[in-house]
Amino acid sequence: MKAIRPKRFMRRVGHGVIFAAAGALLVNGCAHGDSAARVPSASEDPAVPIVRPLADAAADYTIGAGDVLEIGVWKDPALSRQVVVLPDGSISFPLVGRFLAEGKTAEQLKSDMVEKLVRYIPEPELSVIVQQVNSQVVYIIGKVNRPGPIALNRNIDVLQALSMVGGLNLFADKADIRIFRKTENRTLVIPFNYNAVTEDYLLEENILLQRGDVVVVK
Repeated sequence: MKAIRPKRFMRRVGHGVIFAAAGALLVNGCAHGDSAARVPSASEDPAVPIVRPLADAAADYTIGAGDVLEIGVWKDPALSRQVVVLPDGSISFPLVGRFLAEGKTAEQLKSDMVEKLVRYIPEPELSVIVQQVNSQVVYIIGKVNRPGPIALNRNIDVLQALSMVGGLNLFADKADIRIFRKTENRTLVIPFNYNAVTEDYLLEENILLQRGDVVVVK
């Protein structure tokens, strides 16, 4: 049997260690690459909800019947006062008389009043502030635990509104909830499926509610 010299033996061992380490790194790198490629995206995994922005984000607040307005005229405290928007949407103001305020923003109402007051006051400086909101109400009726009106003192969607009336009761049909919304010419009926929103993540059905909406739970 031929004897192996120590130096030659160490060189062979060293080369073997280097080749083994290089092979291990190569296999490990391929494994990592494969595992990274196999990570599912949110769109591929049905268990991961896809959050969509609300398309009907609220615009500037529009005045409604029952709202309390603070109207100030600079350097004329006799004209400055609080007024309540009447059920027909109108207000009364000195020199101007009675005119429509409902459906306008505070800035639009201010502009309309300035046009009317300029006949009596040169360059009037006017401020219009919504002091108290009383017109922002929606109604929840049907098979909920505490049916009745709720105040829209902030942006509220359908799920939030249902939670504010104690949620659905045991007899509610979760697939048959409807929102009745009055427009200028007609009443819209908007369907809402509780399970589709909460389990299937059809978030476009979870719309923001508007003043006067009626939510009916069958």
